[in-house]
Amino acid sequence: MAIYLIRHGESVSNAARIVQLPDVRLSPAGIEQAERLARRLADVGIARILSSDLPRAVMTAEVLQRVTGAPMTLDAGLQERNYGDIRGTPYAALCVDIFAADYEPPGGETWAEFHARVDAVWARVLAAATAGHLAVVTHGLVCQAVLERHLDAPAGDAPVWGNTALTVIDGPTLRHVRVLASTAHLDASPTGSAV
Repeated sequence: MAIYLIRHGESVSNAARIVQLPDVRLSPAGIEQAERLARRLADVGIARILSSDLPRAVMTAEVLQRVTGAPMTLDAGLQERNYGDIRGTPYAALCVDIFAADYEPPGGETWAEFHARVDAVWARVLAAATAGHLAVVTHGLVCQAVLERHLDAPAGDAPVWGNTALTVIDGPTLRHVRVLASTAHLDASPTGSAV
């Protein structure tokens, strides 16, 4: 049994370097990334898909669902950190590091609120991972929070959570990271690559 933790494909806002609005969709490149990821995972035996309910994650999960035939459930707890009033702002126009440990976005979630939400949703993920391989489609900061707070992270530098980055988690307590933030499927031939 394994959890396949996935960041969504490239969104229109990712491509434009804008702080994401909730309703942003995948770019054409993001759809292609999702298709390559789905080909990579086509034969691993995904039994169920759990996805953030934000469109960029849902669109990524729908591509995976078409290829695997696995049922999909949406969970708002898997949403990206709510950046409140700065959503829709180009990164170049920001005067602060919105990823800094002390940054609290006006009208958005504090880090403590975000981590509490991710902790709660991860408990639901673990409960859902009892009936076979589970794909979890979410967002970069959620992936990082799960890695830091719930997994036995490999030593080394912090990973880059590229679009459709894949992390494979297994082991008896679902804490072992077998593959970390891999985007090998984006570099591979159209037939994909093994996990």
